[in-house]
Amino acid sequence: MNKMTERPHIAERCFEYEMTSSRQLDYRILIATPKDEPPPSGYAVVYALDGDALFQTLAEAVKLQTRKPKGFDPILVIGIGYPSREPFDMERRCRDFTMPASEGALPKRPDGSPWPPHGEADDFLDFLETELMPAIAKEWPIDPARQAIVGHSLGGLFTLHALFTRPHLFTHYAAGSPSVWWADNEVLKEMEQFKAGWQREEQRHLLLTIGADELEDMLEGAEEVARGLSPLKEQGLHLEWIKFAGEDHVTVLPAMLSRLPRFLWSGKENT
Repeated sequence: MNKMTERPHIAERCFEYEMTSSRQLDYRILIATPKDEPPPSGYAVVYALDGDALFQTLAEAVKLQTRKPKGFDPILVIGIGYPSREPFDMERRCRDFTMPASEGALPKRPDGSPWPPHGEADDFLDFLETELMPAIAKEWPIDPARQAIVGHSLGGLFTLHALFTRPHLFTHYAAGSPSVWWADNEVLKEMEQFKAGWQREEQRHLLLTIGADELEDMLEGAEEVARGLSPLKEQGLHLEWIKFAGEDHVTVLPAMLSRLPRFLWSGKENT
């Protein structure tokens, strides 16, 4: 496992680290640390994909919603970004967040350019499971019952892929505006395999969101996931499906992220 190298602080109680994966890919790891001491069970953690787009908004939502005496218990926020510092680094996110797909299974890009290298979602999951998450657990006391991942668009696709293929890795999955269309709806096939192997005692949580004003194919994809998973709601899957009125693919982000602190305590009585 490669060590994280600390960089200058980016805001109060927010830190930036450089981390190189075992596959020699560089990441910027953004961390917002709680002001309060950890509870006996340890800190809840949210891992945010596209860190340069999601981290600051999520960190501020967590800061406000965990204020005592009435706020939620403290939450550690981890943003996973890239050296480019682009809000959505298409080259890297396409590589990290997608499943393998033939060119014929992908739509033409609006500008006519070829798709960037893609299909390495499982390698990125390996990085999270065997490198980043152990590094975080080594530095902070972590609550194993409150481990969340959040992603938007291709990041939402990856979040669903993570739930369907490695449900043991996190307890809470937040998929915003997922790109279900990728590779001819490959994630829907993964969903069916996930359902077939579902065990009631697993007790997983999924927050699925989209803006009501998004493109029709995006809406249809998210709705199909919500319909497909609904039968598991009576079998231990805590599914929260939200369509935000008046929001599009970009404006929906703050609304989705503001739900994360509350979502981490969804189904608390059962976990």
